Amino acid sequence: MSTALIGFGVLLLLCFFGFRVGFATLLVGLVGFALQRGWSPALSMTGQQIMDDAMAYNLSVIPLFILMGVFIYRADISRDLYTAAYSGLGRFRGGLALSTVLACAGFSAVSGSSVATAATMTRVAMPPMRKYNYHDSLSAGTIAAGGTLGIMIPPSVPLVIYGIVAEQDIGKLFIAGVLPGILLVALFLGAVAVVVRLDPKAGPAGEPLDKDEARRAQRAVWPVLALFLLVLGGIYGKFFTPTEASGIGAVGAAVIAFARGHLRSIAEWRAALVEATRTTATLFIVIFGALVFAQFINLSGLPYDLVDIVDDFEFSATQLVIFVAIIAILMGMIFESIGILLLLVPVFLPSLFAAGVDMIWFGIIVVLVTELGLITPPIGMNVFVVRSVMPDIRIGHIFRGVVAFIVADLVALVLVFLIPAIAVFLPALME
Repeated sequence: MSTALIGFGVLLLLCFFGFRVGFATLLVGLVGFALQRGWSPALSMTGQQIMDDAMAYNLSVIPLFILMGVFIYRADISRDLYTAAYSGLGRFRGGLALSTVLACAGFSAVSGSSVATAATMTRVAMPPMRKYNYHDSLSAGTIAAGGTLGIMIPPSVPLVIYGIVAEQDIGKLFIAGVLPGILLVALFLGAVAVVVRLDPKAGPAGEPLDKDEARRAQRAVWPVLALFLLVLGGIYGKFFTPTEASGIGAVGAAVIAFARGHLRSIAEWRAALVEATRTTATLFIVIFGALVFAQFINLSGLPYDLVDIVDDFEFSATQLVIFVAIIAILMGMIFESIGILLLLVPVFLPSLFAAGVDMIWFGIIVVLVTELGLITPPIGMNVFVVRSVMPDIRIGHIFRGVVAFIVADLVALVLVFLIPAIAVFLPALME
């Protein structure tokens, strides 16, 4: 175990010095394996691991969903989603923030990118909220937190990663994320309502929207909602696999973008494909590095030492999951969500299986926890994304604005702990 702990320590040190997580895990995994078995086996293992994962059919779902998200982003649907939500909620106190939550949920669900959602909705939602004198903390906090909804609402790349690592049905994980995703949206709306109730000046009511503009925006978002329902409904009805659904989603998103006047030139197609390729390459570097690091951790015997520790302390399944969740929350303050899943889940898999933990339920728990990491200090990736788009907002104000949403996330986490049916009810109907 000491070898593995040293490896984790070196990994943290490299990350603090600015190494990207993917390269840091790859380096530590390679060197750690070499120190135990020699350089020749280590190099052979690393090459074989990367080759096997690069050729894995299951991983093809990731670039296709990323491509779907890029096409949706290029379709410039975010403003229509926001306007459609505003048409129903804008007249209420805090209505613009409520509209932002719904627009973030819709955009992040179809784009699959938390960072893209935060960056896009900052440009869309911040100007009108400033126009009506919303407090910057509420405005920026709502956008930063709203962007995290895409991690849970399917199609979700983190759920795909978890399904591959834990060898769980990705389709069931997608369906399992529906009710928790709806719960999170409701809790985020509640968080906004509480904030403006305590401080009415934080979010004044907006003006009624022109009916023609509202109808146009509502008509514009229907194709995207139909695509979302097609992808999820096809998986739920077992008409096609998640990988096939990702391909259908990418084609459907391209058609929507084309119909809205985009992707009509070679330059636009090239820009979209290059963006999707870069995002995929970045993500796969993290995946390859984490899996090589996992080989080193397995060789060190840490997963099996943890099984013995769990037995010695007689942890119940629930206590073990709470223990893992606490570690994930701490890691979320340093690592990004994908890195947490790839580093943490393989280490505890033997212990979780031995304790008889429902791995679909655990997948929802661990994704909920990693969602917290996107808005918790000191890193809070979504917080820094919002700040990069609106540099005049102080980081402290944004972190203060996300506090209510962190509480909402924790409430959702507790509810899924206490009522596992929230996560497992819909997947059970698929059997």
